[in-house]
Amino acid sequence: MTVRHGPITMDWLGYATARLESQTGTVVYVDPGRYGVLDDYDAQDGDLVLVTHDHHYDSDGIRRVASDDALVVVYEEVDADRIDRDVETPEDLPYTVERVGQDEAFAAGPIDLFTTPAHNLPDGPNVRDDGEPIHPEGFGCGYGVTMDGVSIFWPGDSDVLEYHEGMDVDFLLPSIAQNFTMDRHDAADLAETLEPDVVVPIHYDTFPDLEADEEAFAVDVAKRGIPVALETPEQ
Repeated sequence: MTVRHGPITMDWLGYATARLESQTGTVVYVDPGRYGVLDDYDAQDGDLVLVTHDHHYDSDGIRRVASDDALVVVYEEVDADRIDRDVETPEDLPYTVERVGQDEAFAAGPIDLFTTPAHNLPDGPNVRDDGEPIHPEGFGCGYGVTMDGVSIFWPGDSDVLEYHEGMDVDFLLPSIAQNFTMDRHDAADLAETLEPDVVVPIHYDTFPDLEADEEAFAVDVAKRGIPVALETPEQ
């Protein structure tokens, strides 16, 4: 199922991979690949590809979604040498690659972009046995994209942060996983705070540690007066 909101269509392809297309035909992918979600996918139609952090960096996934003249935007701390998987360094990919920090705003052709901090809180539930956050501050970012006048926000692998308050978001794509990020309850609270036009959860159920009750999330958000849609990737 494809979710449509005004001039924007959105497809969740699994894990953290979402495809966004504007009415004018511009295609954006966020965090493409990993865990087999793109094994049977080879569209190579993406004008813009966004990567939030090491855990979601997959050079093969980027090659499957990016067009020949794509712009690939990668968070500045993504480090192929630190990743315990077989990946290419972003700058070795055959595309224009730009690095970004965690609080930037810029334009990429017809698209306006901004980044946000994305991390787990030291006093929150997503910490290791030694007390270190699974996603420490500075490890990753979130992305906001505005196409055809619609603002879309993917917070990345993050707890809900004070930074998120007051954002102007039309289309919210939160994680609702039970581990590693905000859970469905926190994501529902964030939706109530931001009051977007529509909420579509992603980044859940890819493997057991990411299990979530998406139906309960949808009911929770709808009871708060926020429109919500569930997009289930083909398995």
